[in-house]
Amino acid sequence: MKIAVLANDAQWSEVTADANEAGFVRISSLEQSGDSIEAYVILEAVSNEELNDLRKPALLNSVVETLKELNAGKNIVRINGWNGFLSRKTWDIAGIVTDEIRNVFTTLNRQYVEVPDEPGLIAARPVAMIINEAYFALEQQVSTKAGIDIAMKLGTNYPHGPFEWAEQIGVTNIYKLLLSLSKTDKRYIPAGGLKNEATT
Repeated sequence: MKIAVLANDAQWSEVTADANEAGFVRISSLEQSGDSIEAYVILEAVSNEELNDLRKPALLNSVVETLKELNAGKNIVRINGWNGFLSRKTWDIAGIVTDEIRNVFTTLNRQYVEVPDEPGLIAARPVAMIINEAYFALEQQVSTKAGIDIAMKLGTNYPHGPFEWAEQIGVTNIYKLLLSLSKTDKRYIPAGGLKNEATT
């Protein structure tokens, strides 16, 4: 299966790390893809018009916006394309899982878990909350960023501390997700320090 991948360098490395790169064509825009392309992995921002023009199966990095909000076609499914999440062996997926989508996952050498078409999918939500709580702790002067990171890694055996995670994922990405989730659940209201870092 020939898959076109629209990704930055870090995303490309994560996606192709355990897969057979022979099945992938790296593109810098959807206009580059040709007739030999059978599916897409879209990890960088594209317009709604470009999405609507796609007729082949596509995995779309859209952690915050749902398929309904995007008005995406039935050939498109959502995934979490945040830095660090693409290297996982199992991905969250929202949308209709067709045989073509299953083939994309086989080529990627990944498993998937079907989740509701909601902001944050599943895996991003707890990570965003951990990061948010770390910012609240920092505001309360419980410790420093480095201290909180060390404590969380030692105490929970997490691969990263919350501030390391925020840097890897991008504070703006975390803030946008929390802001979206807080519209229906106030426990997701972003910490002031996180908001300041994301919006300045």
